[in-house]
Amino acid sequence: MNRGIYLLGNDKVMDNAVALINSIRFYDSDTPIVMIPYNDNYQKIAEVFSNFSGVTIYENLEYIKYFCEQIDNICGKNFFDRPNLLRKLVCWFGSFDEFLYIDTDIVVFNKIIDNLSYLQENDFVCYDYQHTGGIYEVFNQSIKDNNIFKKTELKDVFNSGFWCSKKQAFSEKDIWEVFRECVRHPEYFYLLNSDQTILNYLVLKYVPRRFNIVNRPGKAPGNWAGSPHFQAQGHILIDSKLNQPLQFLHWAGMRIEPDCPYWEIWEYYRNLNPSLPPPIFPVKVKKSSWQQTLSQIKTLFRFLKK
Repeated sequence: MNRGIYLLGNDKVMDNAVALINSIRFYDSDTPIVMIPYNDNYQKIAEVFSNFSGVTIYENLEYIKYFCEQIDNICGKNFFDRPNLLRKLVCWFGSFDEFLYIDTDIVVFNKIIDNLSYLQENDFVCYDYQHTGGIYEVFNQSIKDNNIFKKTELKDVFNSGFWCSKKQAFSEKDIWEVFRECVRHPEYFYLLNSDQTILNYLVLKYVPRRFNIVNRPGKAPGNWAGSPHFQAQGHILIDSKLNQPLQFLHWAGMRIEPDCPYWEIWEYYRNLNPSLPPPIFPVKVKKSSWQQTLSQIKTLFRFLKK
């Protein structure tokens, strides 16, 4: 069976992509990795891929173009703030029969492709605690008010940065119907600049055999870099609440830069390949007191909305 890893990227996220690929290759020298171009600016990162074995660009660029045009035809060009995030949906129509999708703001701590073993009994697998916050940051309240999904189904909401599935777990027709539903009922969807809300709607509606790894017996460690209870042990992290090693760390919603949470972990994996130049970060401009206050107010407002 043809299995592999997809990621979505371009030259702008090259340092993050390098850190991710370095970490994958540290534990796994063989699994093929395919990057879906976020846009046309990927020539530099494609050149960097020559330093790695088995890392290539998504082979059917014409299909990506067609896919994006279809979304525009259904939703209009200005419906989504960041429509290119939706390109990750082409994973289901690529070359891998079974695959793992990983966002580039992640580094892994083991042979991460082994999670595809869960696909023996499932058609979609995720690994996160997104559901503990309810539907928020995935759907709006109206999706509950209109009984679009059962309460048990809404407990399966997931983060769109790490998941496994099978080729053609649903059809192209199913995807286009979800986008039509989005146009008819935008009030269901939280933030139309996010792929997460569309991906969740698609999976909850068309993929009944789902599994979240955190629901395995004995639970599973967290993986969000905003969690303060992870402890470094060499170049991996331990979830001190469960006394289990993390499979990966995800800086979701954060900027990866010096002084960010678990910076030393990211820096280690980014610099594993000595043939590549080190990353360069712009000098961080310190926020004024009123900017800091405004940021705190926004954070508080976001919390109260939940």
